Amino acid sequence: MNELEKLRHSAAHVLASAVKELFPNAKLAIGPPIENGFYYDFDFRPFTPEDLKRLEKKMQEIIKKNLPFKKTNKTKKEAEQILKDEPYKLELLKDLKEGEITFYSHGGFQDLCAGPHISSTIQIKAFKLLKTAGAYWRGDSKNKQLQRIYGTAFPSEKELRVYLHNLQEAEKRDHRKIGQDLGLFSFHQEAPGFPFFHAKGRIIWNELETHIREEIKKDGYIEVKTPFIFSNELWKISGHWDHYKDNMYFTKIDDEDFAVKPMNCPGHILIYKTSLHSYKELPIRMAETGTVHRHELSGVIGGLLRVRHITQDDAHIFCTEEQIESEIIKVINLIIRVYNAYGFKKYKVELSTRPKIFMGEQGTWDKAEKALMNSLKKTRIEFQLNEGEGAFYGPKIDFHIKDAIGRTWQCATIQLDFQMPLRFELTYEGYDGKKHTPIMIHRAILGSLERFMGILIEHYAGKFPVWLAPVQVKILTVSDKNKKFAKEIYEKLLKEKIRVELDDRSESIGRKVRDSQLEHINYVITIGDKEQKSKTVAIRTLDGKVKFSIKVNSFVKDILNEIEKKK
Repeated sequence: MNELEKLRHSAAHVLASAVKELFPNAKLAIGPPIENGFYYDFDFRPFTPEDLKRLEKKMQEIIKKNLPFKKTNKTKKEAEQILKDEPYKLELLKDLKEGEITFYSHGGFQDLCAGPHISSTIQIKAFKLLKTAGAYWRGDSKNKQLQRIYGTAFPSEKELRVYLHNLQEAEKRDHRKIGQDLGLFSFHQEAPGFPFFHAKGRIIWNELETHIREEIKKDGYIEVKTPFIFSNELWKISGHWDHYKDNMYFTKIDDEDFAVKPMNCPGHILIYKTSLHSYKELPIRMAETGTVHRHELSGVIGGLLRVRHITQDDAHIFCTEEQIESEIIKVINLIIRVYNAYGFKKYKVELSTRPKIFMGEQGTWDKAEKALMNSLKKTRIEFQLNEGEGAFYGPKIDFHIKDAIGRTWQCATIQLDFQMPLRFELTYEGYDGKKHTPIMIHRAILGSLERFMGILIEHYAGKFPVWLAPVQVKILTVSDKNKKFAKEIYEKLLKEKIRVELDDRSESIGRKVRDSQLEHINYVITIGDKEQKSKTVAIRTLDGKVKFSIKVNSFVKDILNEIEKKK
């Protein structure tokens, strides 16, 4: 645990002590540090905004007392006595052995905790309670729902202010609101967790698909399409039955058991098996923008960022062991190339290694992890080691992109798999004339297209670059006299395949301009008597700047260039 995590963990303990002082009947659950702060779960009635204000005040009082955090070791019997009125803590205690039971205290409050903590409460210089939410005990919907209080803490007030500002900015950028305002997508109770993309949202979707398709063609991928439903036997061979069954949907066909695919890899394996392969053919780079379904709990689905219907820009590369590093490097370069087009220049990279529960032999895993590490070093990309967080079938590299307000999002993934080709008995004929097992690289660049669109909406705050924008140009008429000339320009832009709309309503030009600004239109063309006479246009850009007397052909040339270069 780093220093910031220790600070936040300690703030969670101060929160728990404040809750027990103000609401003695509340029962304690857990309170860990998390990526951007901390939380603590309580068995209590829902907390109100007024409760949070009182708790913040009480926390300030506790912090100012400069109370040291003290660690003590207890026997199980002593711990049971201390926690006799805390049922959730007693349940956690059952999992601990004698000799590993520790408590941390500050003032008169003590909590079952492995630590570590900062030395004193006075070191908590800047904190804020943010919100409340329901949370099932131990994350299981079969258990009681507790009340979670989220907070954050930083070493300085300045850092806290920046974070809170970014939170406000994130709220303004909420893709669910922007998506509704711009008519991009909607959700309906008849299909919870499954987005409905409207016409304008579908345009963005199509551009994402077209772009990724153009990029992978440059790298020699072939595209395939596989079914949604496979027999349960397939998932038992792949290992998903043992490791992923709880996240899958099932059905019956002719009294046989089938599952809706949560991943595309077994389908690509079946295609590979339809013919014999030689080392001369490898690598085979097989891509599919494939839709999968995963059973997510209702409590975690939210907007486009967590859905049950996931469309992945998925691919599987079948290669020899000697080709692993060159193929991984090729994928890394593809990821960087694609992200540059969306303005993502900063990203964090993680290498995740063998988890506790895994398929295959440890020696094979060691070889796979070394190959990924060597590939990253050769590309000179800085990366963080994330031990024990690999997929059950292989280690992986994850890219976390950083958006316009500094938030990170995990999108691209590269997973090296020695196991599934063995389980499916995949082979190729080597240069020695013998049968060998290929290596399989799983990779996605955007990840989930649904999620990536949600990220883009928030990254751009709904103001898309012109190549992605559902409406690239809007033409406004000042009066009915200008309709004919406006229509001519509209037809010219349509012919050039520019996404254009014509607003010739009998409304004031001020109203039309305001409407187009709310829609975040990239270029708004205004046609009045002056423009009609000179056969030119006035153009308002997204940033509110207006240029007059622009030749139509000149504008068309410029916007087509901007679209082609994905500026």
